[in-house]
Amino acid sequence: MTCCYETIEGMRGKLTSGAISSVELTRESINRITDLNPSLNAVITVNEERALDAAAKADAARREGNSSPLLGIPMLHKDIFCTQNMPTTCASKMLEGFVAPYDATVVKRLNGAGMVTLGKCNMDEFAMGSSNETSHFGACKNPWDTARVPGGSSGGSASAVAAGLAPLATGTDTGGSIRQPAALCGITGLKPTYGRVSRYGMIAFASSMDQAGPMARTAEDCALVLEAMAGADPLDSTCSDQVVPAYSAHLGDCVQGMRVGVPKEFFANDLNSAVAETIEASLKELEKLGAKLVDVSLPSTSLGVSTYYVIAPAEASANLSRYDGVRYGYRCDNPTDLQDLYLRSRTEGFGEEVKRRILIGAFTLSAASYDQYFMKAQQVRRLISQEYEDVLSKVDVIAGPSAPNTAFALNDSSKSITDMYMEDVFTIGANLAGLPAMSVPAGIVEGLPVGMQLIGRRFGEVDLLRLAHQFQQRTTWHTLTPKMEERH
Repeated sequence: MTCCYETIEGMRGKLTSGAISSVELTRESINRITDLNPSLNAVITVNEERALDAAAKADAARREGNSSPLLGIPMLHKDIFCTQNMPTTCASKMLEGFVAPYDATVVKRLNGAGMVTLGKCNMDEFAMGSSNETSHFGACKNPWDTARVPGGSSGGSASAVAAGLAPLATGTDTGGSIRQPAALCGITGLKPTYGRVSRYGMIAFASSMDQAGPMARTAEDCALVLEAMAGADPLDSTCSDQVVPAYSAHLGDCVQGMRVGVPKEFFANDLNSAVAETIEASLKELEKLGAKLVDVSLPSTSLGVSTYYVIAPAEASANLSRYDGVRYGYRCDNPTDLQDLYLRSRTEGFGEEVKRRILIGAFTLSAASYDQYFMKAQQVRRLISQEYEDVLSKVDVIAGPSAPNTAFALNDSSKSITDMYMEDVFTIGANLAGLPAMSVPAGIVEGLPVGMQLIGRRFGEVDLLRLAHQFQQRTTWHTLTPKMEERH
């Protein structure tokens, strides 16, 4: 029995009925990683012995009456989450060989729910990138076309789920890094409200925007996983203590009359025309569900990218200052003095994109530039946040494209650094405002997936998930697979 493209809910049913065991599911995933990962480079660490041991324990727990919905389900973690006694590298030479002495809260909670950790996924180095090409371990590939990018920074997670290596992978989203790769790989990805999921043990990029979330085949799967991931954490002072709803229990709630805002700025010149047509068709499907489409405006959308690329690098430059070759991270050989140690350790340990952002951040935080750039960006961030708040006071959800294009070619020389940054033009606003947002498969353009983005009010994940779930009950885009094995 093959379960490679099965949903979590589908696997749960087979485990409950006894049709398959967790050990068998886990073995199938490991075999699939062995067969397909050489052409994808989506997974950079596999711990077979540990995974099979956890699966055997899950099978024993099920025999003893444990009926946890995630018990025995195999999964992968983005390599930004600390995992005890397993490498955690952030896809950087700076952390190559680092083995965390503890589990991140997300890892601990999913382990506690009985999930089986297979290993760690490739990513853009320190989560900095929109294509998964900045990894120290090499670029990850899109399973729909291995000559194309999977998106980033959670590209390895998206690629792994899309290729059926696991039904779930964790991701992190600072400016669109769950939603954009989910869209480009044809899966469902959810960025929760800032503070909904603990950041403890998640290696920091931009602390005021980083947020962990699930990447799976369906909204139903994301709902089940978010229930396990979310909730107050005394180890993270930014984590909310709001009660976690039973997200999966509300998936069938009526969406009749739900107001869906469609920002005109999301359909401007930045959007590929074929992608626009696909999203417009998906919006009509929402209408058929009983939702009411409402034209809205987010006039500061065009300012989001420039605002983000002042604030995020500034926070990154502060967060990454700890990697100096003395206390943490890679240490160069035979330094001649302290300055040489700092200079060569950081030069050799960080990749080009990370160094670029550290330099930008250091510049914008300097005394000469702080007021002109950093403070101005914070003012624009507040403006963007207020615009979203105003719109969401009139509608329940905002809908539009997740990304302006389908997956682009690896090593695309026609794309400048600015072009790369613009791939997040539609996703960045939700991070700046701290809002929940998700991407759901919405169509195929020239053989490549397109994602529709849904953005909700703070802690409004219930609305997003039920609308996405019912959209997926009407459509089949989320069931399409790249059929990697046929090309292997």
